[in-house]
Amino acid sequence: MKLQAINLLSKEKINYKNEILAGLTVSMTMIPESLSFAILAGLSPLTGLYAAFLMGIVTAILGGRPGMVSGGAGATIVVLMALAASHGVEYLFAAVALAGLMQILVGAFKLGKFIRLIPQPVMYGFLNGLAIIIFMAQLKQFKFIQNGAEVWMSGTPLLIMVALTLLTIIVVLTFPRITKAVPASLVAIMLTFALVYFLKIDTKKVIDIASVSGSFPSFHIPNVPFNLETLKIIFPYASVMAAVGLIESLLTLNMVDEITNTKGSSNQEAIAQGSANVINGFFAAMGGCAMVAQTLVNINAGARTKISAMVGALGILFVILVGGNVIEQIPMAALVGVMMMVAISTFQWGFLRLLNKMPKSDVIVGILVAAITVILHNLALAVLVGVIISALVFSWDNAKRIRARKSVAENGAKIYEIYGPLFFGSTSNFMDKFDFQEDPEHIIIDFQESRVVDMSAIETLKKLIQKYQEQHKKVTLRHLSPDCVRLLDNAKGFIEVDIEEDPTYKVMPKG
Repeated sequence: MKLQAINLLSKEKINYKNEILAGLTVSMTMIPESLSFAILAGLSPLTGLYAAFLMGIVTAILGGRPGMVSGGAGATIVVLMALAASHGVEYLFAAVALAGLMQILVGAFKLGKFIRLIPQPVMYGFLNGLAIIIFMAQLKQFKFIQNGAEVWMSGTPLLIMVALTLLTIIVVLTFPRITKAVPASLVAIMLTFALVYFLKIDTKKVIDIASVSGSFPSFHIPNVPFNLETLKIIFPYASVMAAVGLIESLLTLNMVDEITNTKGSSNQEAIAQGSANVINGFFAAMGGCAMVAQTLVNINAGARTKISAMVGALGILFVILVGGNVIEQIPMAALVGVMMMVAISTFQWGFLRLLNKMPKSDVIVGILVAAITVILHNLALAVLVGVIISALVFSWDNAKRIRARKSVAENGAKIYEIYGPLFFGSTSNFMDKFDFQEDPEHIIIDFQESRVVDMSAIETLKKLIQKYQEQHKKVTLRHLSPDCVRLLDNAKGFIEVDIEEDPTYKVMPKG
């Protein structure tokens, strides 16, 4: 009875109106982006819409982060553009399915937790770079194709586009002061649409990008040879796509966790993303992952459950099957205005205020990650570089902190009390602490405030013991924690150490 009461209470808290309206808004903002990336990759426009629908519905059902939106994302399709150009679209579909399988394995083996290793400066850089990319992508809508080349608008068409974009932005900013019952972005899109439709204003519309009408996606096995040669071709592309998709998805999951003060499941989300991509590959859809901009639109509209993502996905399917003619008439200026506001809200303005308060290394990491994201449009590389630099800075700082306090016991033995971890970065400084020539016959190394961390530490201890043994001196290790004792026990045969048992030293067991 108590469990039923809790379930009923949780159901009462769901604001279905917010969820439905947020989902409809998301579907409208996903359509032009999905079309644009599909066309950019040389694919059929419907390939992008199919990915938006399939990714959205599968991850909404299986995903581990309510409120997060997934679809046919540019971050993943850009990785596969070269493959589609060199071997054709069927190889692209095969690579998408293989990438999905890799993502499922990441979730099944619970490797999604490693997203926790991404430092906050990397998150700042990732979001700021993404905000700039989102904003810059909207500027392309102020261009048109003339004689096969992109040309900036000018004169009346430019003024109309700017005016409608500004109108959308103003509505998004001011409407929440009137009421928050309806998402401001949805109101802005509908108001701009009505203004253009009834006043018959000539401006760029969704139809100018591509048609969005079609049929339900059908099952399609990629038409490629199922042999080792095909695997050699698609594996590199699939592995990069899997990494890019997971990094963007799990970073988006962390972002929503922080905004909503809730906790999502990274491993479950990895399985959901992978399952959706496998289905994409077998339904002739381009690859996808979580979409930061649309997720922010969703969360800002008040969505907190999986309902909004389902509504968004079904909304895209409705557009494909029935409502294409209406959606094709939506002014691009309305969608541009909404996405520009998303870019502004995505940018971590607090990072600028912290520039003179954060360590210089963190500032450099944040700026570098943002720069790589913007210049190369490679989110996986940007995050990887940021994590590596942060790890090297951390290792360097800890390497400098290792120190030894020296004393002499009553029996004449010399005691070295070690402070700081003994690992690959600190081994050189550790060896410099010892006086091999002048030390007495018995040396005690106290690890109560230190840890033997890795193979480099074991190798260093072996060299240290050998140097003392060459002078017929004995080395005893004291206060080693159980994990350090196990590490040295596993290395028996490579290193032999004398470990002193000390009944006064206890390590609290885990759990």
